Amino acid sequence: MSEINYSSIEEVLKLIKSGDRVFIHGSSATPTFFLDELAKNANNYRDVEIVTITLFGKVEIAQPQYSQNFRINSLFVSEPIREAVHAGRADYIPVFLSEIPDLFRNGALPLDVAVVQVSLPDKHGYVTLGTSVDVARAAVNTAKRVIAIANPQMPRTHGDGMIHTDRLTALLHFEAPLHELKQVYEHTDSELKIGKNIAELIDDRSTLQMGIGSIPDAVLKLLVNHKDLGVHTEMFSDGIISLMEKDVITNRYKKKHPGRTVTGFCAGTKKLYDYVNDNPAFAFLDIDYVNEVHVIKQNPKVIAINSCIELDFTGQVCSDSIGKYQYSGVGGQMDFMRGAALSEKGKPIIALPSRTGKGIPRIVPFLKQGASVVTTRAHVHYVVTEYGVAYLFGKNLRQRAKSLIAIAHPDDRESLEKNYFERFGTL
Repeated sequence: MSEINYSSIEEVLKLIKSGDRVFIHGSSATPTFFLDELAKNANNYRDVEIVTITLFGKVEIAQPQYSQNFRINSLFVSEPIREAVHAGRADYIPVFLSEIPDLFRNGALPLDVAVVQVSLPDKHGYVTLGTSVDVARAAVNTAKRVIAIANPQMPRTHGDGMIHTDRLTALLHFEAPLHELKQVYEHTDSELKIGKNIAELIDDRSTLQMGIGSIPDAVLKLLVNHKDLGVHTEMFSDGIISLMEKDVITNRYKKKHPGRTVTGFCAGTKKLYDYVNDNPAFAFLDIDYVNEVHVIKQNPKVIAINSCIELDFTGQVCSDSIGKYQYSGVGGQMDFMRGAALSEKGKPIIALPSRTGKGIPRIVPFLKQGASVVTTRAHVHYVVTEYGVAYLFGKNLRQRAKSLIAIAHPDDRESLEKNYFERFGTL
């Protein structure tokens, strides 16, 4: 391999021009250092469109003073940019996670530049996309110019994330810790009960899809006595490490990639990043494959565990907005809900506490005005709260409402029954 030539930050910044559409790597791979450099040099840019999915950390260019220089056009609304989206300085594109690569490829969102964080080049001249292959693979494949930030703390991961340095327009060396997520959860009584209700739905040899957060963590903690579980998921966090070490997750009975945990990205602590480093038990693959329904359904007993903000008593699921306030995005929920439904003995699950932390009901007669439906009522099978499990598949509207009222918070049931009577007549 020839000697690697690293560019300076000054040289790299010149590769971005006013009017460009620029993809920024996301999640734990968010290149905060580079975003800060863009902000410092904002006067050199005008009308640069930033395309991204989930961003971690502080995003300086989302602040009001940079609105003429940069405009974020996000495929998922994460915490650092919510205020900018709500204020109208940034935009949101609703799209299935599995279809984002098509936006880059088919001309809907052609990319001028892709900025990604990568592992250090190996002896053959390959870097990898590390913790986040997801949509970054397609961005690198299609962008006119590719800027890679080689970070010694980025793990080298196996799968679709390998990029030869010949593909790179510029390679910048910068070392910084990856973004980490809190992993010590203080579970509420409700979350533990939800976790128990879900764990009881999971059979041995099931294939799991779940995200991050307190409820998925509670479920994972209750699976220690299960056998031969598999994982095919858009993302995972620290919770699967102990199950792999205890040989609970073996991936032995998956039909797709047996013996390997399949994912698009991961986010958690440094322990997780060290664990996936050069670990052939993991396959980090392009998201249009990982989240492809036809691929997902080929595994047996797919368990898709997803959450929502609110759910009406016909089964409509709002997962990405609070009324008209855009909170997150469509993501991969529908990809896996449908894949699990079509899997042999699969179980698509929507899990939610019956109330918010402020005591607001989550199971409601009608979604809030402006609320977005991410998963339609025709796609919902299992709904789980701390008060039990409602199975909606094949049930009519009256039956659905009765089943959901039965697992709502006890103090909300009288009001729900009143709304039921007004809509459907007698119980």
